[in-house]
Amino acid sequence: MSSERILWYFADPMCSWCWGFTPVIGAIKEGYSDRLKIALMLGGLRPGTTEPVTPKFREEILHHWRDVQRMTGQPFAFEGALPEGFVYDTEPASRAVIAVAGIDPAAIFPYFKSVQAAFYTEGRDVTRAGTLADLAAQHNIDMPRFLERFESGEVRDMTRTHFRLTREAGVRGFPTIVLQAGSGHKLLTNGCRPLAELRPELDAWLAETA
Repeated sequence: MSSERILWYFADPMCSWCWGFTPVIGAIKEGYSDRLKIALMLGGLRPGTTEPVTPKFREEILHHWRDVQRMTGQPFAFEGALPEGFVYDTEPASRAVIAVAGIDPAAIFPYFKSVQAAFYTEGRDVTRAGTLADLAAQHNIDMPRFLERFESGEVRDMTRTHFRLTREAGVRGFPTIVLQAGSGHKLLTNGCRPLAELRPELDAWLAETA
């Protein structure tokens, strides 16, 4: 319906600042799901990357991870992270989230978080179909069914649509939250911010659009 209020969460499961933001979006889901729809939009951080991570790029990424850990307290496994030959392609992980959503819509946020945790705290290669299927099984999703959807043209197209809609919305960084009420839109945050800062702004928007 046109008056429905939606919180659009633009994120990528292999975005370190999104991992840092995980407790915040979790608290928002817990505290606000009864007042607005909360929807995940897969933004596409580095989709289609084919070149392995270079030592220099690895150090740059780990520097960002340390910043995220310092700012948010989220856990990271640094030792052995991003090993030689690792290709930082974020498309498969995003596609897996969309595949899961098509099987069990209620699992989309829990599965997204599982992929994040596997990558950042366990050093698992979440660009691999087998890893992603194993994580889906932890959410009671049949692995063959997951893999069939994961490899399907339909889910590949849906993933590209998520990336395209993100670009068309003008979103260039993650995490980003856009609030929608009818045809009106409001940017809540572009970047990782604490709940204490976001809650008053979200409450004010809800009061304005009531």
